[in-house]
Amino acid sequence: MMADSNELYESVLCVKSEVHVYRIPPRASNRGYRAADWKLDEPAWSGRMKITAKGNIAYIKLEDKNTGELFAQAPVDQYPGVIVEAVTDSSRYFVIRIEDGNGRHAFIGIGFADRGDSFDFNVTLQDHFKWVKQECEFAKQDASQDFGPKLDLGFKEGQTIKINIGNIKKKESGGPVKSRPVGGGFLPPPPGVKGGPLSPPAAQPNAGMLLEWGDSGPVSGAQPSQDSWGDFTAAGSGSDQDSGQSGWVQF
Repeated sequence: MMADSNELYESVLCVKSEVHVYRIPPRASNRGYRAADWKLDEPAWSGRMKITAKGNIAYIKLEDKNTGELFAQAPVDQYPGVIVEAVTDSSRYFVIRIEDGNGRHAFIGIGFADRGDSFDFNVTLQDHFKWVKQECEFAKQDASQDFGPKLDLGFKEGQTIKINIGNIKKKESGGPVKSRPVGGGFLPPPPGVKGGPLSPPAAQPNAGMLLEWGDSGPVSGAQPSQDSWGDFTAAGSGSDQDSGQSGWVQF
């Protein structure tokens, strides 16, 4: 829904401090207006010009330089068109159609002393209506999207989706998973030895202790639990007497 014209913001597009207004004779043919037919040295009025925009309409306003009182204005709904028309013999003069707000209108000639001012006047109107055209195209696109078919992005019945997540190893299927031995457990017995697993020795023997054990042999009557090498001695005594006397187990 378009807002009421009285509620629209009016912006200033261009201001020129000097413009001249001329009475022009009726156009005799379709060949266009000629500034040479006007009395260029006798302008009917001189003042400043302001171009404003309110919605899609541009307004050419002729105002008094000192008081800002409105002398005349020309609402422009398209450009180029019948509201603003360039003359055929100069780039500094134009014919515009002014209105009084009561349905009456008249055609007058305007001219700029500086050619740069007339260029700005022309470009300002062109830029405004380029913007109006773009806004209309955007509005048409929005309307076509609203009334057009909408995409159905929902899942259909029986439809599935797969998600591939990298760096995740699949769990191997098969027999039971073997756990690794935890540090500090018992060592398995050597081959040919009967009995349960061996407990580690209380202290790591050094070279001197090994030499003493080799000379003296195992202590008679000692309990296997008190001798770190008792199980090796017992295992060796069942197979070889000489190894039992020396305290070393032969593998």
